[in-house]
Amino acid sequence: MLAQQPGFYQSLIARGVGDAFDRHVFACILAKGASEFPRPLAAAVGLPAPELARLLAAWFPGIDGLAPVGEPGPDAIEEADLRRLLMDHATCPGSDAARWLAAMVARRSLEPDHLWQDLGLSSRADLSGLLRRHFGPLAEKNTRDMKWKKFFYRQMCLDEGIRVCKSPVCDGCTDFSLCFGPED
Repeated sequence: MLAQQPGFYQSLIARGVGDAFDRHVFACILAKGASEFPRPLAAAVGLPAPELARLLAAWFPGIDGLAPVGEPGPDAIEEADLRRLLMDHATCPGSDAARWLAAMVARRSLEPDHLWQDLGLSSRADLSGLLRRHFGPLAEKNTRDMKWKKFFYRQMCLDEGIRVCKSPVCDGCTDFSLCFGPED
């Protein structure tokens, strides 16, 4: 099966079409999801099989060997809220790319590492670029360069009027390095 072979990212890039940065982002996320075999790819990336097929046809026409695609399975409790947060701040709200990326970022946010790592991206700069491009109004709110997962959850809480931080000012908080430190 192609998806479980080394070089899957390169296979996607070689067959991909469209904008180079977005193609890279989608290829990274798909390759990361495929690396979690036997977990179905749809479950790893948070897209229903028909939407995953549409993404593949649009960005990687003719790619074969992705079975088992499966189904995405149930959402985690906060996953729909995170998708909504992203889509409420989508640069192009009606675009397929924004919907697909909102679902993928929301699902991969549930994983344990830094979000850029959970998405299979090369660096935090790639993640910031993805967010500025597709969810610009939200990315602009992260004026202090807070780690993205923490920033998303903080935004969701602020939107609901829930205060979750220990300190009224980040600079005075004992968890400052957890929220704003480097992500190497």
